Amino acid sequence: MNSDNDLQIAGDILEVPHLLQPPREHPATVAEFVGLARSIAADRAQWAHLVRYDATTRWYHRLRTGPGYEVWLLSWVPGQGSGLHDHGRSSGVLTVLEGTLTERTERGTRALTAGGVQGHPLERSRECERVFAPGYVHEVVNDTLEPAVSLHVYYPGLTQMPMHTAPHCEAHSRPRSVTA
Repeated sequence: MNSDNDLQIAGDILEVPHLLQPPREHPATVAEFVGLARSIAADRAQWAHLVRYDATTRWYHRLRTGPGYEVWLLSWVPGQGSGLHDHGRSSGVLTVLEGTLTERTERGTRALTAGGVQGHPLERSRECERVFAPGYVHEVVNDTLEPAVSLHVYYPGLTQMPMHTAPHCEAHSRPRSVTA
């Protein structure tokens, strides 16, 4: 016999693509921003023709804006990195569209690789994306021999990107404020 106490939702909603709602015109929840990122990622016609590679600095292009959010497209040639930073008061979704990027945080290193499950545009692998809250400190770098492309959704829109000077293994390193 089941009781209300026996009912639980197991796992992470982002691991269950069929529970994600299709992106609304104006996303408002984490799941909707993930859905927006995944739908853009699945539609190469929206972004592939815009990508440029710059050997001297990371290339970036604001792809879309909406009420309180921005979507950015970035390219990374081998060896390029972001430096240790956070995104101020912005939350975000980082999705790798092509290639592989390495993310370093206080908890360790994680490879984020383009790809995911073929078929439905919302069925992407969690290994290609990262969802983060305000104040999340990380470093992203292309430490492969191939270029990479990533998509970044920020809510609210990115207004600052404080750089951190302490090693990435320290959880609460002191930020060095840099306005984006």
